Amino acid sequence: MNLIIKREAISLNEVQLKMIISGWGRESAENTVVEKITYLSDGLKVKGYLAYPKDISQKYPCIIWCRGGIGNSGAIDKFTAKGIFGQIASWGYCVFASQYRGNDGGEGHDEFGGEDLNDVLNLINLADEVDCANKNLWGIEGWSRGGMMTYLSLTRTDIFKAAVVLGGIANLRCNSDESKFMRRLYEQTMGRYQHSEFNRKCESRSIINFPEQLSPATPILIVHGNNDQRVLPHDSIDLSYKLLELNIPFRLVMLEEGDHFMKSHRKEIDEMRKSWFNKYLKL
Repeated sequence: MNLIIKREAISLNEVQLKMIISGWGRESAENTVVEKITYLSDGLKVKGYLAYPKDISQKYPCIIWCRGGIGNSGAIDKFTAKGIFGQIASWGYCVFASQYRGNDGGEGHDEFGGEDLNDVLNLINLADEVDCANKNLWGIEGWSRGGMMTYLSLTRTDIFKAAVVLGGIANLRCNSDESKFMRRLYEQTMGRYQHSEFNRKCESRSIINFPEQLSPATPILIVHGNNDQRVLPHDSIDLSYKLLELNIPFRLVMLEEGDHFMKSHRKEIDEMRKSWFNKYLKL
């Protein structure tokens, strides 16, 4: 039984393609294929994306990309997908990304790091249905909430040979007291629970509480803006102390004046991401 039940290549107009070239590079626009997919995850029809180089005469390492946001806020539209995933594919990778259950018309309910974590892990099996995917080489990347999903994924499998986390959530309870943005996010997702249950769920999604469960074999590149007012910088700094104690390989980069989106450092970040994946996945 196929897990990918629908796949359709993204088509953009000339104006959009010029914007992709300007924002993500000509190779991203012209030398890659980005598809919108529907796949099965725990029996639910979940929406996502697949991207790969146009040249399918060889096999490419695979990267799972974890989006930020909650619900349809932060969902990736087809234009952004062509840019983000097309760029990674242009580096010589197959990219798998989920919108998470309940979003973009998918079935189920986005649980912000609950059962929807399976929507990330279930992407691994999709590689069996992509001819140009080297299913023996995997990396994973996540931004913001996607960073939390990345950390949690690294507690469930050691398949990933490299991970990249940008502005990632490492401690929910800490940020709920210090960031208005995070407090609104929690209220939208877990505010329906009683206080004790809310705290339990926050703790179970905060990697700072159980870093020893992270795969010790997965090197992590952690990037955070010093001026991030949404996910506070000490999320990454505090976690780095834990990683040092556990002897888990990592690199921490704190970007001067960088906000949550780190747009002023985009070129620098792209070079770091590409270099990190190439180092561990281009064997």
